[in-house]
Amino acid sequence: MAGFSDRAKAIKPTGIRRMFDLAGDDAIQFGLGEPDFQPPPVAIEAFHRAMVEGRNKYTSTGGLPELRRKIAESWKHLDDSLDETSVCMTMSGTNALLDIFLAIVNPGDQVLIPEPYFPLYPPDVLICGGEAVTYPCRFENEFVPDIADLEKIVSDRTVAILYNFPSNPTGATVNSDQRDLLVSFARKHDLWIVTDEVYDKIVYDGPHVSFLGAGYDKVIMLNSFSKTFAMTGWRIGYVLSSHRVAMEQVTKMQYYVTACSNDAMQYAVLEAMEKASSYPDEMRIEFQTRRDLITKRLNQMEGVSCHEPKGAFYVFPKFDTPGLNSEQLAIEMLNEGVLCSPGSAFGASGEGHLRFAYTISAHEIDRGMDRVKTVVDRLRNSNPPG
Repeated sequence: MAGFSDRAKAIKPTGIRRMFDLAGDDAIQFGLGEPDFQPPPVAIEAFHRAMVEGRNKYTSTGGLPELRRKIAESWKHLDDSLDETSVCMTMSGTNALLDIFLAIVNPGDQVLIPEPYFPLYPPDVLICGGEAVTYPCRFENEFVPDIADLEKIVSDRTVAILYNFPSNPTGATVNSDQRDLLVSFARKHDLWIVTDEVYDKIVYDGPHVSFLGAGYDKVIMLNSFSKTFAMTGWRIGYVLSSHRVAMEQVTKMQYYVTACSNDAMQYAVLEAMEKASSYPDEMRIEFQTRRDLITKRLNQMEGVSCHEPKGAFYVFPKFDTPGLNSEQLAIEMLNEGVLCSPGSAFGASGEGHLRFAYTISAHEIDRGMDRVKTVVDRLRNSNPPG
C-alpha cells in the first residue's frame, strides 16, 4: 500500500521555521543566521560574466579545478598534503554534510552529535540509516564538551563524532588544548571526525582553531561560502580532507545527490577568494561590534545570563523564567515584536535558552533589546523569584 517512509515521518519541522511562520512583517529579526551583507561586487560581476561567457553547463563532480586548488591552498598552512583532489565542491554546507554521512554511516551506526546542535545534524544521520547520539555542551563550560561525557556514550557502534566550532547556535569556540583533547578522544576510539567549520572566518579575539592538521588523518571538514562571503542564497560549499579514500567516497556520493555544483557560481567564488580576500574580515569587524553590544545589553537584564561568544554571529543566553519553556518565551518575545529562536529547536539541552542572531544593525539590536527587556521585566514582575 502506498505511504510514506519512516524516515520522512520521523523528521519534524524545525522550531526555527515555526517562529518565522508566526512572525509579523514588523518584527525585529534576530531569527535568521544570515549576514545582512551582499556578496562582494567583484563576485557578483564575475557570476554574471561567467554566465554570459557560457559557463552554464555541468561541471565535473568534484568541481572547478582552479577553485579546488585555491581552496586547498587556503588550508595548506595546516596540512601541506592538501591539493585539488582534497576538495569536492557541493551545493552548500548542507549538501556537504549529507555527502559525508552517506559516505561513512551504515544502517545502525552511531554518530556523536553536539547538543545544542544545528538542527540538520540528527536528521541527516537518520536519513543515512544511522542513529544520532547527542553529547552535552553545557552553559557552565562555555558550551565546550567534556571528555568524561563523551566516554559515557561512545560504543562499539560509534563510527564518527561531529564537532562544530565556531558553533551554531552558541557561538562557542575551542582553544588548541581543548581541540587536542577532542582529537585524542576520536583517535582512541578510531572515529571519523566530521568538523563543521563554516564560521571559520568569523572568530573574535584570536585565531580560528581548526581540527584540520591536528595530527589525525580521519578528519573530514565541511565548509561553506554562505557566511564567509555572504552567499547564503547561492548555496555553495565544499568538503575537504587529506584522506584520499574518504574524498573518493564523498565525491562519489556528491554525484548521486546533486551531480555537481553550479558552473558560473564557482567562477564567482574563485574571483571572491582572489580579489576580495579581505571581505570576511570587514564583516567580522562589524559583527564584533554587534556582539559586544548585544552581550552587554542581555547581561544587564535581571534573570538573564549570556556568555560573550568567541565566534559566529549568535548569542545563546540563559533565561530564568519559571513556568515558561523556551518556545513559550520565544512567543512572548514575538508578541512584543522580536523574532528569535527557542533553545529547544537545537535539542533538549537548549531548553531555558533563546538564540539571537546579531545579523542586523546596531540600531536595530538596541531597539530589539529594549523590547526583550520589556518582556523580561514583565515576566519577572508577574512571577517574582521565590
